[in-house]
Amino acid sequence: MASQLRGNLVVGQSGGPTAVINHSLVAVIQEAAKHEAIEGVYGMVHGVGGLLRENLIDLRRERQETIQGLLSTPASALGSCRYKVTPQDYERILQIFRAHNVRYFVYIGGNDSMDTAHRVAQLADDRRYELRVMGVPKTMDNDLALTDHCPGYGSAARFIALATMDTGKDLEAMRTFDDVNILETLGRNAGWLAASAFLAKRSAEDAPHLVYVPERTFHEDEFLEDVRETHRELGYVFVAVSQAIRDEQHRTVGTDLSSVAEDAFGHKTMSQSSGTANYLRRIVSEKLGLHARVLRPSLIARDFTSCVSRPDQKEAYLTGRSAVSHAVQGNSGYMVTLVREPGPTYGCTTGLAPLQDVANTDKLLPQEYINERGNGITEAFREYALPLLGDPLPRYVRLERFAVPKKLE
Repeated sequence: MASQLRGNLVVGQSGGPTAVINHSLVAVIQEAAKHEAIEGVYGMVHGVGGLLRENLIDLRRERQETIQGLLSTPASALGSCRYKVTPQDYERILQIFRAHNVRYFVYIGGNDSMDTAHRVAQLADDRRYELRVMGVPKTMDNDLALTDHCPGYGSAARFIALATMDTGKDLEAMRTFDDVNILETLGRNAGWLAASAFLAKRSAEDAPHLVYVPERTFHEDEFLEDVRETHRELGYVFVAVSQAIRDEQHRTVGTDLSSVAEDAFGHKTMSQSSGTANYLRRIVSEKLGLHARVLRPSLIARDFTSCVSRPDQKEAYLTGRSAVSHAVQGNSGYMVTLVREPGPTYGCTTGLAPLQDVANTDKLLPQEYINERGNGITEAFREYALPLLGDPLPRYVRLERFAVPKKLE
């Protein structure tokens, strides 16, 4: 029977960490312990890069309190990597798997990790080596295809919403000194994280007042007009913007080519002195004469556990557990997906998507989540995203400011 394939399991974590990625790792370890077919559980130290150096650790020798402690520990406990695997590397991976009798391979990661897992599964099939490969989704960018959302996004979105609420109140209080705050979020090609700032907004006065995402072309003249009009109405402007917004020539706004580097997969990374928000701050100052500040939470949003989403934790664990269960049952070459249940009350189950359909494919923010002007987010997005944040966001108040009559001229 397919479920009786005996051997060891290897699990790895790859790409940018999240606040809940270790929940998936713990689930893999704990679920594997329930199945006699899985004889050993090994961890790849720093992802596939460590695997190529045969850098493996025996996770079953870890103390149970350590494994349990990972549930409250951010980032990737095994260590991560951004390594682009070569054709020769794949042969090496299969050799290592043979040497250690690895029959189960679980990779926790994003787009590129799903591609790596897919190619490993292909090679094993070509070489007639029985190996079951499963991908576990992970990315705060929320841009993996064929899943309703990604573990890691709910917590990062909660952080961005809370940061917007709090710094928005700060700007409102300091508007006689500051005119504009520009919050820049991560997100390589999709605007899911920038859009999450909108969840902070409950009234016209609340931040954010403007939101710009890469799914719409950015027009500088329209942006300046939006800022000018909002400042005229309120006296202050809070802007949320994705680092990946692009102009009419499809160039990333504010990109200084001399300061742009690329990782192993060709993904561009910019220095702290360049980038979208700094460019927007400069043109707001130069062309509108307004004082602007830049807010770049960057990695803080990715790993901040103090405002983690409880559903995010549960679903990260669920995907890891499901990956092992499906592999033992004989499934291979799939990524576990999150499937939202219909109905007024939020619920989520898991499904499966072929790795080849997920690999290197971006899930973009749907157009119905963006307003007609392209400078804001619609209520349809709130209905989608708010349940992913878990506990309700706080409610802030404003003084009614009953004036004391003046007695002097």
